[in-house]
Amino acid sequence: MDVAELQTIEIFEGLTPGQLGELVAAGTEVAVVPGQVLFREGDAAEYWWLLLEGAVEIVRRVGREDVTVGHMDVPGRWAGGFRAWDEQGVYIATGRGAAPGRVLQLPAGVLRERAHAWFPFAAHLISGLYTTARTIEATARQRESLVTLGTLAAGLAHELNNPAAAAARAVPLLQDACTTLLGSLRRLAEGELTAAQFVELDRLRGELEESPGVVDALDVAELEDELAGWLARQGVGDEWEVAAALAAAGAGVEWCERVASTSGEAVAAAVTWVASTLSATTLLAEVSESTGRISELVASVRSYSQMDRGSVQRVDVTEGLESTLVMLGHRLRPGVSVERDYSSDVPLVEAYAGELNQVWTNVITNAIDAMEGRGTLAVSTASVADGVVVAIGDTGPGMAPEVARRAFEPFFTTKEVGRGTGLGLDIARRVVEERHGGVIEIDSGAGGTTMRVRLPLRVTRQG
Repeated sequence: MDVAELQTIEIFEGLTPGQLGELVAAGTEVAVVPGQVLFREGDAAEYWWLLLEGAVEIVRRVGREDVTVGHMDVPGRWAGGFRAWDEQGVYIATGRGAAPGRVLQLPAGVLRERAHAWFPFAAHLISGLYTTARTIEATARQRESLVTLGTLAAGLAHELNNPAAAAARAVPLLQDACTTLLGSLRRLAEGELTAAQFVELDRLRGELEESPGVVDALDVAELEDELAGWLARQGVGDEWEVAAALAAAGAGVEWCERVASTSGEAVAAAVTWVASTLSATTLLAEVSESTGRISELVASVRSYSQMDRGSVQRVDVTEGLESTLVMLGHRLRPGVSVERDYSSDVPLVEAYAGELNQVWTNVITNAIDAMEGRGTLAVSTASVADGVVVAIGDTGPGMAPEVARRAFEPFFTTKEVGRGTGLGLDIARRVVEERHGGVIEIDSGAGGTTMRVRLPLRVTRQG
């Protein structure tokens, strides 16, 4: 390679022999061998490659296949060198020898220096173009992340509100029940109830705990009326509150008569004591259920966010799907039902767990939006020979063919302004295909849309 050869190449038109000599001195001539890789998709674009003779095939990974997207087969065609303008630039495809020949390999740093020295205005324009494009994309992706975070935060607050409010309501009621319980117990002692009588009273209380209770609301209401009348005749204060607790436990007038025969003149304190113990037990169960639900939600958040876990780990995709459904529970309106079909033999897969949960979030959110509040969300997993397949389907109107073809394009969206950035499926594709070496596909028709994600057992791409 010499200056005379470079003078015949159109891209160098206007350069002086001295300038071409600088390129020759700074560059390296590299032989093109058929099948040999010159540069690889995802690697830092540290070099600018200019074809001198022969041919180079430009290949890009699409799903699980290498697809030829272009050729460098005319002297002067070039690729790479992006780090001359962008510190984060990477090769967007792989260059592989197709026919014997030669290329000029020039460091991106040299390309940047020569461009600024020879064409300062053009160099500034190119640098600005790269910076602006990266800034716009980064801002849009940040907004997508913030929108998702806000949605999840609102959903979590909604899910936490019900059990937290239930526990908060139960606490003062439990305090009242305990106060009543202690007061009635003191009255029983003052009434000189014998130990044998108290044991029999406790046995009668135990009968109510073991009974199934009354389920029908009308039957409970009728029983409350009967009990309130009987309690009033016995001089029991707050007879309606006592009657409500006894009726819910299945106590009838016949049971109360047995209490009266056991406790004698202390009947009012006896039935009040039993009712307060029943109320306390019920309220404690409510607090336990509410706090348990809060713990489950916290566990789901931990699982979803993958806190305290390594980036790449062996994960259960079913667990990730379930934690995502919990996080998006507020979006599953009464009109949306969830059908689960999880295979029992699905193996653990090696994955970036947090990023994978972002995929489930984006796909499930799109499916819910497509159904507009009414339909069925179908989530399934299956084991295949070399990995796992996750299918997420909806019963919405489906995508038109032209929409399905563009669904994974950045910034493409059919949603109203303000409802979507058009990056959800683009992010999902990047995570599945570029980060995991998997495949994400769309199967859409008049009956709805199904997104299928195929993940390998091990991460094969880490760019």
